[in-house]
Amino acid sequence: MALWKPDPSFYPSAKMAMQAPPERHAYVAALNHGRNDKPDAICVVDLDVVSPTYGQLVYTLELPNVGDELHHFSWNACSSALCPQAPHPHLERRYLIVPGMRSSRLYIIDTRPDPRAPKITKVIEPEDVMARSGYSRPHTIHCGPDAIYISALGSANGDDGPGGIFLMDHFSFEVIGPWEIHRGDQQLAYDFWWHLAEDVLISSEWAKPGQFEDGLVPADLLGNQYGHRIHFWDLRRRKLLQSVDIGAQHQMLLELRPAHDPRKNYGFAGVVVSTEDLSASIWMWHQQDGDWRMRKVIEIPAVEADPDQLPPLLKDFGAVPPLVTDIDLSLDDRFLYVSCWGLGELHQYDVSDPLVPKLTGKVQIGGIINKTPHPQSAGPLLGGPQMVEISRDGKRVYFTNSLYSTWDDQFYPERMGGWMVKVDVHQDGGMALDPDFFIDFGETRVHQVRLEGGDSSTDSFCYPS
Repeated sequence: MALWKPDPSFYPSAKMAMQAPPERHAYVAALNHGRNDKPDAICVVDLDVVSPTYGQLVYTLELPNVGDELHHFSWNACSSALCPQAPHPHLERRYLIVPGMRSSRLYIIDTRPDPRAPKITKVIEPEDVMARSGYSRPHTIHCGPDAIYISALGSANGDDGPGGIFLMDHFSFEVIGPWEIHRGDQQLAYDFWWHLAEDVLISSEWAKPGQFEDGLVPADLLGNQYGHRIHFWDLRRRKLLQSVDIGAQHQMLLELRPAHDPRKNYGFAGVVVSTEDLSASIWMWHQQDGDWRMRKVIEIPAVEADPDQLPPLLKDFGAVPPLVTDIDLSLDDRFLYVSCWGLGELHQYDVSDPLVPKLTGKVQIGGIINKTPHPQSAGPLLGGPQMVEISRDGKRVYFTNSLYSTWDDQFYPERMGGWMVKVDVHQDGGMALDPDFFIDFGETRVHQVRLEGGDSSTDSFCYPS
């Protein structure tokens, strides 16, 4: 009789996951918004260093619809399935759950039997997503121990109601329904993560659909109308426990990265821009005297620039904001990577002491002013470090350059294309751009990267390292 075993890519602890085999493939969200005859796609990039096609785009799965605007997709299952409370320990990391943020459509994509040629196995149409969840504009996917969790930025009627989280069944991929029972005054949504051992879920804020779909709304930004709160929930009771406002000037509190070790109850949040001085910042959440607190631990200033070199949106400011649009934390909780999409810089910080981060590395590529080329690019590059993904062993970092189609066009009006690069990480800190790894996607823009077998922002671990 065959034994029922957990997926070999699941690991009880982050330390064990760091010993996993190197990734052989990356799955990349490819976007074609505004090109009426061109659908989005999931692209496969070869990352196997012994392969004759290493560092090349080897497959493109075109989707059947135009205008989806793919965003933060992820796996159906991950290491959280090994948590003590998990009812599904024998799930497989096999399917990619891919949200169309603009269309509110969901795709289920099977990566087997051939991981280099994934195929669509199910499509959940927008009307079904909205009818069963009460939400629209699905954004982020996380594989939880009991279900697939999906954040959504709008209500079924768009701006009329709050954004939030809904659940999907691990096996049937049917939408189960909204997650929240007692949401308090939470309205805006974006990212979410958790401390599973503490039964705590954390969520962040971006905006309502009317504030992002057609581009950044300057009046709303200057009026501090974008998100600036972080929310802490009782994960089991699905109840809002506490909200922390970091100050209305700190606009767009977006990406969340909790510590991977379940004994640690802190994490990092990225803030895109301050309306006081155009700086960006990183905040740490932690518990003190039974309450959740937020503390700014990194500030990245804006850089003065000739208005003639700036896009119309920034001319009156005479400066380039860093625009921190993504962060990622290595599995050993040591290095935090910060995308400065406006400056064209990727920063590496040693956060061994999370209260006192130390800048240990920086690479420059793209950027609003510099447009720094890659050694393999044909010339200056538009966009900058945006979606960041770290290999499980922490030795490699991959990133792409597109934020969101209409925002891309505001900050890089020359009409950017898509590219993906790789950074090699030094053992004790520091990093360098791989001069030979550069993938040009042409007019197609690229966003989220997912690595075969998992990466540093997919899995949750319930056992200490």
